[in-house]
Amino acid sequence: MGFLDNLEDNLKSLERQDERDTSAHERRQTERADALAIAPWVEKLKTSPFTSDLMNKATEAGHRIRTKVYIAWLGTTLRLEARGQKLELRPMANGVQAVFLEGLDEIKSQAVDLNGDAGELVREWLG
Repeated sequence: MGFLDNLEDNLKSLERQDERDTSAHERRQTERADALAIAPWVEKLKTSPFTSDLMNKATEAGHRIRTKVYIAWLGTTLRLEARGQKLELRPMANGVQAVFLEGLDEIKSQAVDLNGDAGELVREWLG
């Protein structure tokens, strides 16, 4: 009985601590609000003709410079990587940001027009 009593006391203690910890609740609410704010841009990014055109043009550009372009979805972010250079398309509350990375260092970022020319973005990335 001692083990079960101890376990029950621990569970009650955790429940009380969780009720008192409002910062975790506020953090979850903030994360949920952020997710709801970017949801329309995530959907546009995933289904946009711009995205498929970007992937095709990045693959063609990689072929021209004889390197493989790795393309991956990391959560809501689309990442293209070639020769240590990365291009990430990150949905934000006000649109999609293109973030240029070299290794782990962020070089620059700019807004992306999903109705624009994907080839221009690829040229800017792989230059």
